[in-house]
This record gives sequence, structure tokens and C-alpha cells, in this order.
Amino acid sequence: MSGFFGCTLNTDCVKDVFYGTDYHSHLGTKRAGMAFMRNGKVIRSIHNLESNYFRSKFEDDLPKFTGSKSGIGVISDTESQPLTVKSHLGLYSLVTVSRIDNLHELLEDVLNHQVHFSEMSDSETNPSELVAILINQGNTFEEGIRNVQSRIKGSCSMLILTEKGIYAARDKFGRTPIIIGKHENGYAAASESCSFPNLDYVIDKYLEPGEAIFITPEGYEQRVAPNKEMQICSFLWVYYGYPSSCYENINVEETRYRTGAALGRRDVADDDTEADFVAGIPDSGVGHAVGYSNAKMLPYKRPFVKYTPTWPRSFMPQHQNLRDLVAKMKLLPNEAFTKDANVVFLDDSIVRGTQLKDNVIKLHQHGVKQVHMRIACPPLLFPCTFLNFSSSRSNLDLIARKVAAELEGTNEPSDEVLMEYADTSTEKYRKMVEEIRKRLDLTSLKFQYLDDLVEAIGLPKERLCTHCWDNSSKHFEKKD
Repeated sequence: MSGFFGCTLNTDCVKDVFYGTDYHSHLGTKRAGMAFMRNGKVIRSIHNLESNYFRSKFEDDLPKFTGSKSGIGVISDTESQPLTVKSHLGLYSLVTVSRIDNLHELLEDVLNHQVHFSEMSDSETNPSELVAILINQGNTFEEGIRNVQSRIKGSCSMLILTEKGIYAARDKFGRTPIIIGKHENGYAAASESCSFPNLDYVIDKYLEPGEAIFITPEGYEQRVAPNKEMQICSFLWVYYGYPSSCYENINVEETRYRTGAALGRRDVADDDTEADFVAGIPDSGVGHAVGYSNAKMLPYKRPFVKYTPTWPRSFMPQHQNLRDLVAKMKLLPNEAFTKDANVVFLDDSIVRGTQLKDNVIKLHQHGVKQVHMRIACPPLLFPCTFLNFSSSRSNLDLIARKVAAELEGTNEPSDEVLMEYADTSTEKYRKMVEEIRKRLDLTSLKFQYLDDLVEAIGLPKERLCTHCWDNSSKHFEKKD
């Protein structure tokens, strides 16, 4: 995942871009960058974030940007951004939040037209440069944006900084959000609305799927009309989104309360879990746990607390073995609550299960007798092809899919067979969940029902991407 922030003001915008971009740090820790337009020139800075924070990396760069009235910034888990481009469209800078599933197909096509790439990293093509090439194939920015939207399979939202203002263009199926904020001195566009309040912006508009607008300090106008269909990523509310953010006018934390409450109500109905209190795996499980606690009428406590002074972000660092070590270091048990306790734990999801298993081992070591795990979403069976969540070099990195494959006696079960494991009414689903429970050494394990999750979010199911759980976006892939 990645996130961006851009604004154009009638006063200096550097502070707003700096802090607005920093408010997206929960979305990635690999690279970050900012670009500003001043006197017809682009001034840019890009840093690696794997060894330090955004603020400390960019503070020394701020004086050289002073006096700029429009700028963009990005936090990225992938390529170096922003890009600076000079073409027949003029000078511009580009940031994207994207996952290009047909990258190699598009590369072959543009290379056959004798186009070269210069923004290389580890001999890999920078996806944002490919987006820039597709933009430049249009006679106008609007044509270029339409070209990107029509040719990319996956997703791509973008900000384009020009001499006259900023284009904000949302992915054609709205898989990632763009929110427009209004300020007394101008306007901003961001992936996360949590970046607005402390900078004195108020939400003015949620871009529609496929919509593109052009923003100036005086206002904005639509340049590309929106699409009717939407497939916004459900995981924004389950996990990715910051608690105070809103997408489609639906708050993240409020949604998490509802997902937890749904799990709690089902446990009340089943009446088969005896526990002393409820807890959330910090931080993304906390909102779900509070909702469960209120619905089940069990006290909420914190047997785990997160140590943040030196490890503030869960995505840090990039390499998985070090991330596992950091995750282990960050969670500190509190034996005042763990000794001889039976606990219901809430978490957003189970991907590989490695971190959860380590947490369970730690809990038992510190006196917890029973660990009842409740997961805020259904089992992940289908790797994401639209964003970077649950995407992997191996499908079997998803523990639910791995267990289903082993139960079927094959490494590659068909989609039809996997759908039997996604169906909560089948014996295959029950066996899969029970096997995951055993492997993670849990006293009990229950996943969210998909219908309950959709209801908690509050949008019609056909406007949500639920591909990770039920492969329901295949018809959208064909349209891509």
C-alpha cells in the first residue's frame, strides 16, 4: 500500500505537504518523496525510510522548498516517487498509489514503440514511470489519465503536479480513495482524511471511481467523469485505514466497532466461550475488540501493550524476518492481566499466521490459560491482484489457502474448490478453521462472516472489493 497528499494554496504550502504526507506513514516505510512547483521549476526530494522516520529524513530539505504554493508528497512501499517529467504536455511531477498487474504486458508494448525507461531500481522498471508514459500518450492530461485507466489491470490513483494546478485522478473502480479537503487558503487531495484536521482542512468531496479533477487555490473542476461501478477495498476499514479517517463518508474506527460487535453478538448466540475479558492485538485489533466488548458485555483490558518509541510502525522494516522480529519486540505483555486468564483476542486478519503464533506462545509463557481468537474478516483465500495486501510470490503464504490445499492434497486447488472453503456452511470450511486453530495453538478460533463485514462497512456488497475472501472481483478483472 502507499498514500499521497498534495495541496495548492495562495500561500506557502510546504508545511502542509510535509505534515500531510507524514500523516500517511502508516501506509508504508520503504520510500517517501515530495515535489514542489516554484517559478516554473520542480524541486524534488526522495529518501529511503527503512532506517528512519519521514520527519527526520525530510526536515533538512524544507528550506529549499520555501515559497512554493503547490506540492505533492507520497509514502511508498514500492518505487521511488515523485517522478519529474518534461513532455509535450509540459513539465509535471507525478505520484501514484498503484498495483499494475499487467506491468510486463504494458512494458513490452511501450518498448516495442521505442520508448525507454530511466527510473530503474535493482534493474526493475519503476511502475510510476510506466504510468507517466501512458499519460504522455495522450494529447492532454485528461486523455492521458483516461489512457491509464483503460489500460492498467489492477489499480492506479494519482496526483499530477503542473505549473497551473494539481490533477487528482482516482482508480477507475475506486479501489483506493482520494479525499478533497478545503482550507481557507486553498485545497488538498489525500489518500487519508486523517491528514486534514490538524492542518485546518475540512472534507469537501470524496472523488468518485475513475473521476479526475483539476485543483487550484480557488477551487476544483471535474475533468474526467466518474464511472458508475465501484470496488473499493474493504481492507481499508478492516486494517489499512487510520482510525480517524473516513472513506465514502464512513469512519474507519466506527466500522471496526461494528465488526467487533458482530463477532460478539454471534458469540452471545453461540454461548460457548467463557472468558475473563476482551483484548485487541495492538493497534489494528483494538477498535474491533472494543466493539466486541460492548456487544458481549465483557470488560476490555490490555494484556499486551505496544512499545512505540523506537518501533512506531508495524510495516518497518521491509524484510519479513526482521519485521517478525520487530513485531515480537514491540508487544510487551502485562502480567497483571495475563496470569491465569482466559482471554478473547480480536485481530484484523490472519495472513501467514506467523506473528499470531508468536503472540500466542508469548501469552502462554506469561500465564494466559485460554486464548480465544476472533478475526474481524473472513479467511484470506485469494491473493490480492488490485493492491499489495496479501499478494505474495506464493499463494500458499496465506495460511487459509495453504491449509485448504493440504486438505485437498494439492498445491493448486481450483477456484471452485476454494469457494467451498469460503462457504461458512460447509464441512470444508469447518475443517479448515479447525486446522488453523490447531496450528496456532488457540483454544478457539472464529472468523467474521462476510455478510456481517459488509453490513458493518455499510456499503452495498457490489460496491466493495471482497476478492480476498470470495474471489468476487473476477468480472471486474475481465473489464480491466
